[in-house]
Amino acid sequence: MSALLADTTGPDLSLLRAINGLAKSAPVWLDSLVSWIGEYGILIGLAALCATGWLQARRHPNAPVAIAGMLWVPLSVAICEVANIPISAIVNRPRPFVDHPDLDVLVQGKEGTLSFVSDHSAMSMGVAVALFLVNKRLGMIAGVLALLQGFCRMFMGVHYPTDVIGGYALATAVVLLLAPIAMAVLVPLCHSLTRTRIAPLLVAPQSADRGAGRGQGGSSRRRATEGRRRGRGRGSRPEDQARDSDLAA
Repeated sequence: MSALLADTTGPDLSLLRAINGLAKSAPVWLDSLVSWIGEYGILIGLAALCATGWLQARRHPNAPVAIAGMLWVPLSVAICEVANIPISAIVNRPRPFVDHPDLDVLVQGKEGTLSFVSDHSAMSMGVAVALFLVNKRLGMIAGVLALLQGFCRMFMGVHYPTDVIGGYALATAVVLLLAPIAMAVLVPLCHSLTRTRIAPLLVAPQSADRGAGRGQGGSSRRRATEGRRRGRGRGSRPEDQARDSDLAA
């Protein structure tokens, strides 16, 4: 793997040059916009999607489970970033512009960092896959942003295509392989937290009220049914009614 990725020529470089070549012919304002989007904008958008997912999870009929899924989103991203540390050290791949100075680099300060795997791509895809497990609509939107993130990193000249693909693969593997273990821990934890002072962060009050209302409604219906049964039972025994009348007198 390390020897294979050490070869920074061939299709990997050709695709990078094709995408980065768009930056050379683009106006300066567009280069600046893509650089900001690829460095910060998409991550901000993903954070907004996670906040939206959290608010929707609080109103879910089974809110503790949905919230557990939302907690897995940032945790899985953190695990991806930790896992990438030894991977980057083993591969030890320099940034593409180090070996190929002809590339147009749109962001500075990356010279002393490693290229494989792309942190931004891994974070973006990690959010997308983990969010898809909880909320498919938001997960699909996050997936589009993750793909855009990979394009932006190549447009900016700071990653090879295989860096981006490696980030996607790492994030997907971490999220899907560890999700069952994570949920086995997070679901009981969230159920326990719903009985503490921070319960409003996990379950929306209106959802709790609806659940309580359903419980009270069910109890009322049960009591009414029992009352009707008792009423029918008393109605079928005239001697009991007479006895009750005597006691009332």
